[in-house]
Amino acid sequence: MFIYSFYRTEKTVVNEIIISIISFDKFEELRKTITNLLLLNDHLIFSLPEGLWVFCITLTTKPFFFKVGNRVISLLYFPLIFSIGLELFQLLHLANGRFDNWDIGFSVLFWCIANYFITHKDSYQNILNPFTAKSVICLSSYLIIYLAHVWN
Repeated sequence: MFIYSFYRTEKTVVNEIIISIISFDKFEELRKTITNLLLLNDHLIFSLPEGLWVFCITLTTKPFFFKVGNRVISLLYFPLIFSIGLELFQLLHLANGRFDNWDIGFSVLFWCIANYFITHKDSYQNILNPFTAKSVICLSSYLIIYLAHVWN
């Protein structure tokens, strides 16, 4: 959120919300102060947020599956499919943004960290049956990506 708020375009949903609360002038003043005090590398500005997002949703998705007929499908790989799919949509100009191999690299790296280095003690459960607070948190974590959407 910090990177999106102060280092990315003011036209993202999250920045539009902030601007509506504090005004554009105060937002720009705060942004200039922060970006002058803390210089960040382009990879940190443009690829790290996606990697961190994939890390978080991998952790929330890890204990879930859904059933199609008699087939049980783990949601563990869904964060990778989702993030790489978004990049491919950008490559094909079907989504806003710019295709970047670094985004894919950060996504894979953080997915691996969440999957292989952090264990979960939750039992493996169907995401929709029963529908629980953990199911809501998991599904909501995918909606967070909307905050990074850029208005045209």
